[in-house]
Amino acid sequence: MSRRKAAEAGGTGVREQRSGHGARRVRRSSAAVATVLVLLSAQACASKSDVTIDVLMVDNPQMVELQQLTATEFTPRTGIKVNFTVLPENRLRDEVDREFTAQAGKYDVASVSNFETPIYAGRHQLKALDSYTKDDSTFDVKDLIAPIADSLRGPDGRLYAAPFYGESSILMYRTDVLGNLGIRLPATPTWQQVSDAAEAVEHAKNGMHGICLRGQPGWGNMIAPLTTMINTFGGTWFDAGWNVRTDAPEFREAVRFYLDLLHKAGEDVPERSGYQECATAIEQGKVAMWYDSTAGAAQLEAPTSAVRSRIGYLSAPVLKTSTAGWLYTWAWGMEESTDHPDEAWKFMSWASGRDYQRLAGKVVGQAKAPAGTRYSTYNDPEYLADAGAFAMPTFLSITSVDPRKAGLQPRPTAGIQFVAVPEFRQLGTQASQALAGVLEGKTKLDDALADIRGMAEKVAAQYRKK
Repeated sequence: MSRRKAAEAGGTGVREQRSGHGARRVRRSSAAVATVLVLLSAQACASKSDVTIDVLMVDNPQMVELQQLTATEFTPRTGIKVNFTVLPENRLRDEVDREFTAQAGKYDVASVSNFETPIYAGRHQLKALDSYTKDDSTFDVKDLIAPIADSLRGPDGRLYAAPFYGESSILMYRTDVLGNLGIRLPATPTWQQVSDAAEAVEHAKNGMHGICLRGQPGWGNMIAPLTTMINTFGGTWFDAGWNVRTDAPEFREAVRFYLDLLHKAGEDVPERSGYQECATAIEQGKVAMWYDSTAGAAQLEAPTSAVRSRIGYLSAPVLKTSTAGWLYTWAWGMEESTDHPDEAWKFMSWASGRDYQRLAGKVVGQAKAPAGTRYSTYNDPEYLADAGAFAMPTFLSITSVDPRKAGLQPRPTAGIQFVAVPEFRQLGTQASQALAGVLEGKTKLDDALADIRGMAEKVAAQYRKK
């Protein structure tokens, strides 16, 4: 019994009885209890559901429509009420960590990414979903894009989260700007080709920088795109035996290349640029190229975008590997201690189902609806008509990657732009802070890499002992 359920049942004189119409104060006499049971039984027969579930959700624009559609579509159809708690990403991760560790039953469902899902599954803090997907024909688990589904499996191979939307990384560029300079990039460019193009834009002195890359510190900011570059340069943070490889030539060369590209052809003050800053820069005509999440394409192709129809989309740049895009998904995980697993699954199935994207598309436009998780989305004529400019580049990028084979050598965990252990959040953030010091001219690269090796060794030592 979870703490929430125990609290509801606790007390000696008066207790709170939850129902769809609020709490009722019920005295503990046998007659009163019998009467309430009869009433509740009759009410359950007369309505679809009389349950409220609690959902902890990450704060991003697509969740606004979800809340609205839950109230207008999901609850009227199922009778299940949903109480949302919405938090910014960093605060959400901290809250999920605390709640899933305590298993207090405060939430039934929570936003989890493919970074946390295998970790929580290994700790038995999430319910496996296979029994639910097997009996739910409307969910259609076979329709899930394979790399997305694989990234949400636990060590036992079972599915532990239902994806809401998925993304990879691509190169976005101004077709008119590069075209005027006579630059034509292949469908999968090399990083050297991208660098040459960025420098050509810079030397044209047209008031536009060549490229925007995340230079803002954070394991989910600078470290995400940088790690994809490390992978394709042949490097890795750790090898399969948890030996630190941040001092290997391939790792060092990738880091040097990334920082040099920002110095030579990057945006002003790159250490302050994250995802949104780069999106704004390319939309305002301040940069010609942007390497980042496929999700950025929807913003660039929005009806209000100043650069709509002037952006081209290419696969993530490579060097030694054939592909280099990352893989990320926000998904719904069911807390192991939930008191309402069936109702929680109904919400998760609906919010991750084939029809939700179409429903959301009617509200915000297909191009802005959550996508990247299902094969059927990329066979939907309505979606392709609205998101045609970036739909297939996104699909090809997501389907071309394998979270278990991110580079040239075996790794100790799955994951492309991260190492899937809890300690990587701190390691990646501290490493990015050291590299931001290099961008600012406060630290030498060799000194920063030496510091990063020391940080990484502390993480590796914990796992070599296991």
